[in-house]
Amino acid sequence: MNPLADELNQVLEGSIAGRILSNLGRRFYFPKGIIAQSAEAKKSAYFANGTIGMAYNKGKPLILSAIADNMSALTPEQSVAYAPTAGVEEARRIWKDLILQKNPSLRSERISLPVVVAGLTAGLSCIADMFISKGATILASDPCWDNYGLIFNIRRGAELRGISFFSTGPGLDMEAISAAVKDEAARTGVVRIVLNFPNNPSGYSPTRDEEEAFVSLLEKIAEGGADVLVICDDAYFGLFYEENISKESLFVRFADLHERILAVKVDGPIKEDYVWGLRMGFLTFGSKGLNQLHYDALIRKLMGAIRSSVSCANTSAQYLMLKAMEDYRTPGEKKQYRDLLRRRYCIVKNSVKSRKNHPVLKVLPFNSGYFMCFRCTGVDAESLRQELLYKHGIGTVSLGDNYLRIAFSSIGEEDIPKVYDTIYAVADELAENNDE
Repeated sequence: MNPLADELNQVLEGSIAGRILSNLGRRFYFPKGIIAQSAEAKKSAYFANGTIGMAYNKGKPLILSAIADNMSALTPEQSVAYAPTAGVEEARRIWKDLILQKNPSLRSERISLPVVVAGLTAGLSCIADMFISKGATILASDPCWDNYGLIFNIRRGAELRGISFFSTGPGLDMEAISAAVKDEAARTGVVRIVLNFPNNPSGYSPTRDEEEAFVSLLEKIAEGGADVLVICDDAYFGLFYEENISKESLFVRFADLHERILAVKVDGPIKEDYVWGLRMGFLTFGSKGLNQLHYDALIRKLMGAIRSSVSCANTSAQYLMLKAMEDYRTPGEKKQYRDLLRRRYCIVKNSVKSRKNHPVLKVLPFNSGYFMCFRCTGVDAESLRQELLYKHGIGTVSLGDNYLRIAFSSIGEEDIPKVYDTIYAVADELAENNDE
């Protein structure tokens, strides 16, 4: 039982609520992670708030013109009527077309029609309900998005096994990843792995060579007789800033790789189209061993998971997405926003480049997405976070004792150099104090 859950259970002990909590209810807690630290930073980060996984400019979230213009222009059917459990049919078909456009190597007949879910978190939770039983193991990067623990471990009772994706090299530690995958296949005969690229919190996407290594690894595992569930968490898909990164999702390779591999793509407009609060995502299945009859059965099971939890996704979000996809302004605005984020990435990259041998802060590889992350050596990440927030008005996120995440997506270009100068200076000061 997580200590935070124990603390809440003790508060409720002796009350009617405490006496009737379910086993799952007793396991629930709200982590002192990204969301809690973001709320703290919202009050005190007066200079720069690098906690939020959103893209801001001049203090306001980015928004597509088509979304802003159509907020009040939807018909009653488009705004307040129930959506079908699997989503508005047109939205599902258009999203599949968009997946195929963005991933030209993907074959339409090899994947299912996407199903609409109430955000990517809800989608991951549905996949966990369908494929991850109590006591099972699911592999993920270490560090990883803190919600994985709630989804897979707390809700489903599975073991979330972290793999050190990054050692001391310039990219992924494929030896560590391979060893963990092979060990899981040998122990259980089933490998369940979530691949989140661009990664939260590191902001890293595989190079083309690393992608080939992933494909070779999982193909060999499947050929050896193990079943493989690979969840492609593509929340930040498309935000690639370096030329050596594949511009297609890993889902493309896994969806037609082997009969023993089931790939699930979890994506949506939330990050790709700058509509974070609309809470809308898609789930798409792909496997060389499945046909459309199999996909129909999987979708009906998924509909059962949706119906028994959130019932259906937001109707107005689906129609707003459709209007944005049809609007002539959208492609140009999305390019403008991507260019803005790329410029911020380049400034951050230059800010840390000259300090690559810093004794306290080691930069995890980053090349994409919203974030970058430091591995802290000789200082506690939470102490560093609090010092930055309460003395300098800079919001960051600590992940455990060792990692500090900065969302450069929400920091203005003009502020980034000062933010990083301050981070390094405060880390040096804390390290000196620890040595005394």
